[in-house]
Amino acid sequence: MTKVDRQSSLEHEIEATRERLAGTIDHLLYRSSPKTIAQRQIAAVKATYVDPLTGQPNTANILKTVGVVTGVVGLMVALRKLSR
Repeated sequence: MTKVDRQSSLEHEIEATRERLAGTIDHLLYRSSPKTIAQRQIAAVKATYVDPLTGQPNTANILKTVGVVTGVVGLMVALRKLSR
């Protein structure tokens, strides 16, 4: 392999690496944008509380959440009354 061939090969390799890194940086910027993060979180909440097959509310998960919130509020009220 001649010096010119090695230099050309290195230039192609460097260019390919630059393009790959540019794509990676673009992907990271997209994933870390606040709008994208908000969309992912909304999708996660919807997946928890809405049945993906029917689109109907998943009452089991909704009732679990309501139960936990009610329990926490009740505990806070009870602790407040006991501390007086």
